[in-house]
Amino acid sequence: MSALSPVQRLRTSGILSLEGAESDVENNVWIVGDDETAVVIDAAHDHERIARGLGDRELMAIVCTHGHRDHIDAAVALADLTDSPILIHPDDSELWNQVHPYREPDAPLLHGEVLSVGGIELHVLHTPGHTPGGVSLHAPELGVVFSGDTLFPDGPGATGQPSSDFPTIIASIRDHLVSLPGDTVVHPGHGESTTIAEAAAHLESWSRRGF
Repeated sequence: MSALSPVQRLRTSGILSLEGAESDVENNVWIVGDDETAVVIDAAHDHERIARGLGDRELMAIVCTHGHRDHIDAAVALADLTDSPILIHPDDSELWNQVHPYREPDAPLLHGEVLSVGGIELHVLHTPGHTPGGVSLHAPELGVVFSGDTLFPDGPGATGQPSSDFPTIIASIRDHLVSLPGDTVVHPGHGESTTIAEAAAHLESWSRRGF
C-alpha cells in the first residue's frame, strides 16, 4: 500500500515578467504517482525544491500544461537533474522557445493520449484559449483534473495576451471539462481547487461577462 498520496501539491514562488512589468507569482506544482515513480505537472521556479519533493522516486516525465514562463522556467534544470523527458503540446512551441531557446522538448502532448505512472492514467485534453497549446490532464481513477491555467474557481484563465482567446477558452471548458463527472476535483496552476460541478454552474455567467 502506498505511503504517499497519489497527488501532492508543492507551492513555488518566483517573478513573472509580463509586458515589461514584474510581479511576484506563486504556482502549484503537482506531483502524481506512487512511492516509486511520478510525473511533475508544471515545473515552476525552483527545480531543487521540486526534486526534494520527489524524494527518491523516479521522475518519468515533466508535463507542461502550457508554455508560459512561470510554468516551465524550472523544467530544463529539473530534466537535467533527473534525466527525465519534457512533454508539451506542439502548439506552444513558440512560447517554449521564448523561455528555452536552446533546449527542445522531448515529446509532444497530444489530445487523446494517455500517460501512465504508478498505476494512474492521465488523459491528455487539449484545452486551448489561455495559450494555443494549453492542456488539461484528467485522472479518472483519482477523480481529478489538472487544469493548468485553463480553469480556476473564479473562472477561465486570463485571455488578455496576444496568444490568448476568450471564446476559445470557453469552448475548451464547455467541450472538454464540464463534460467530466461533476464531483471531479479541479487542480489549477495557481491558487485553490474547485469542482467541475461548480464550474458548470457558472460557465454561462462567465461567458456573458467576457473574461
